[in-house]
Amino acid sequence: MRPFFLVPAIIGVAMAVPASAALEQGARAPDFTAKGAMAGKPITITLSRALKKGPVVLYFFPAAFTSGCNAEAAAFAQSIDRFHAAGATVIGMTAGNTDRLIEFSAKHCSGKFPVAAATPAIVKAYDVALTGENAKNTGYTNRTSYVIARDGRIAYRYTAMQPAAHIANTLAAVEKLGR
Repeated sequence: MRPFFLVPAIIGVAMAVPASAALEQGARAPDFTAKGAMAGKPITITLSRALKKGPVVLYFFPAAFTSGCNAEAAAFAQSIDRFHAAGATVIGMTAGNTDRLIEFSAKHCSGKFPVAAATPAIVKAYDVALTGENAKNTGYTNRTSYVIARDGRIAYRYTAMQPAAHIANTLAAVEKLGR
């Protein structure tokens, strides 16, 4: 018999399980145009336009204004000069709390990179739906980071709900690409 105090922990893990991302290294990244924000101002983001400048780090996060997502955005903002030095653009995307992205872009992204609303089509194309109990879609995106090379192909993919390693791993992948 399991100790009673373990039941909430077990249920919490079962409630939010990221699906394994389908886009493997070498696959073509689906192009998209999405509404978003940067530095507190509404913008439109198009992947193919961003790729003209160089590689893109496209990171998906569950929801704006949640503790892990706030920390991840702040960490990307603190490292943005290193991403730019490697020639990369960073774009954050979420399906959660999209009505607060303007505020989130200014506060937690420090106005240093854009964030956008992941539409159901984008979530499906990148296979980033966060599933819950019985594999039901929660309406949120899992924490998956992609490095997309200038040619539009996936150079690196990392999926983990803990935000800490996403910045270091994607920066290393971008630096490996070279300019």
